[in-house]
Amino acid sequence: MMVSALGKLLGSTDWWAKTINYEIIKGNAIWRFLLVLLVVLVALTAGRIVQFIVNRFVLRREKDRGVTIVTLFFKCLSKPISVAIFAIGLSLCKLCLVFEDKTAVPVIEGISSAAEKGWTRITQAVVAIAITYGLYRLVDIIEYYLNRWTSRTETKLDDMLVPVVRKSLRVTIAVIAAIYIIDNILNQDVRSILLSAGVGGIAIALAAKDTIANFFGSVTIFADRPFQIDELVRIGEHLGPVEEVGFRSTKIRTLQGHLVTVPNSIITNSIVENVGRRPFIRRTSNITITYDSGHTKARRAVEIIGEVLTDVPEINTDPQKPPRVYFSDFNDWSLNIYMSYWVRPADYWLYQQVNERVNLEIMKRFEAEQIEFAFPSQTLYVKKD
Repeated sequence: MMVSALGKLLGSTDWWAKTINYEIIKGNAIWRFLLVLLVVLVALTAGRIVQFIVNRFVLRREKDRGVTIVTLFFKCLSKPISVAIFAIGLSLCKLCLVFEDKTAVPVIEGISSAAEKGWTRITQAVVAIAITYGLYRLVDIIEYYLNRWTSRTETKLDDMLVPVVRKSLRVTIAVIAAIYIIDNILNQDVRSILLSAGVGGIAIALAAKDTIANFFGSVTIFADRPFQIDELVRIGEHLGPVEEVGFRSTKIRTLQGHLVTVPNSIITNSIVENVGRRPFIRRTSNITITYDSGHTKARRAVEIIGEVLTDVPEINTDPQKPPRVYFSDFNDWSLNIYMSYWVRPADYWLYQQVNERVNLEIMKRFEAEQIEFAFPSQTLYVKKD
């Protein structure tokens, strides 16, 4: 009996009609709110579908013609388009509801006019966000062509400017959009907000003094150009190539593989050693032979080292910086031979290869001449009466 009664109730058209037409708010039945929900779902789905279609179009076009301004344009706008479609859906939702109108005859009762204005402002805000998002993403096109232009130049200073230009444009777009939404959509006086924040601005400026110092530090780096991207530098105890220079900090990849972030204010107040701009790498070394070698083998050892250095093409033979070898000192346990030379070009790993070749050749020649290397040792003589 209960099952049959439930079936009759559900099958009754009068029950469904009463439920659907039940007014939650004056003039707005349940079916209107269900229609609003349906419009929102359709707008979200349509946005996803359009985004998928645009992405597929971009992939096919890039495969056929490569990266062009058209593919970059649609690739940047694929996500903002979905937000714009959602804004259109919100605007259509307003048509599904009944809002009060006291000027009409007879007076139309419905959702309050304040709620209607709020709905309109939300829709306008979403439209503004969609436009801002689109402009924000279009900065990628400028970045792409700037990277192409900087890749053709020999200097790498402009490579550092590309991320700075990108961040500057995006911050500017975001600030302008925020001011527009506050002033034109939310109807708030931006000037009064800024004036009322004067005291707070002083406190913020004091709290952000390090950030301001880092910003001016970045300006100093671009003006003074102590280094460029990928150049090997030593700043304090950190040694490695420069990966990125931003508004606040500079990123250095150390030789151990760690990424070190150094504030720009510290860089401007520190000694920056640009290792990458050295024209050569100098090596100085002390080669020690035993006292048993005598003056003949000591002289011969100096000659052998000089001959070895002369035969290495990477060692600089400039008259201003020739390789130098001298029998320099009498140590406690050895005869000391001073060796100095400069390797060109200033490639660190080439420098290590040259050192290895020089060391092996000196060992080979010393073995042939029976010249023995010295190592720290003591000889104890015991005198018997």
